[in-house]
Amino acid sequence: MSRRERLKAIKELMESKKISSQEELVKELKERGFNTTQSTISRDLYDLRITKVRNHLGEEYYSPEGRFKRDSIFDLEKFTSKFRSSVLSVMQAKNILVIKTYPGEAQGTAAVIDGMNFVEILGTVAGDDTIISISDSEEHAGSIKELMEKQ
Repeated sequence: MSRRERLKAIKELMESKKISSQEELVKELKERGFNTTQSTISRDLYDLRITKVRNHLGEEYYSPEGRFKRDSIFDLEKFTSKFRSSVLSVMQAKNILVIKTYPGEAQGTAAVIDGMNFVEILGTVAGDDTIISISDSEEHAGSIKELMEKQ
């Protein structure tokens, strides 16, 4: 089968399943008749601009909705550290979170939030000591608020 067909199959799989590893994707593709290697899959994911995302439950999986931010994806440890040292409060207004930080800390904290690649967060805007984070739903905003408050 052609590369074009394989790329189409990868997109279809990403839209229908939560695939958390390249090895899992190789297996799924093999079941669809594609005999490929992990290194080929790695290049395909890069070309398709598919990255791993993390949802509000902390699950990581590949998603075509993921933002392509190589070298800026932070881990949970960095997220926790930044929140403990910078955030004063997190308040929710429907699907919007208002995050208050120490003066001068909002932009760095917003960068860490963006770098976490939460699929539920549509975007963030940071000033000097305040961040606005817009989620895709009120429920997801509440879950992310709880995660942030646990830090």
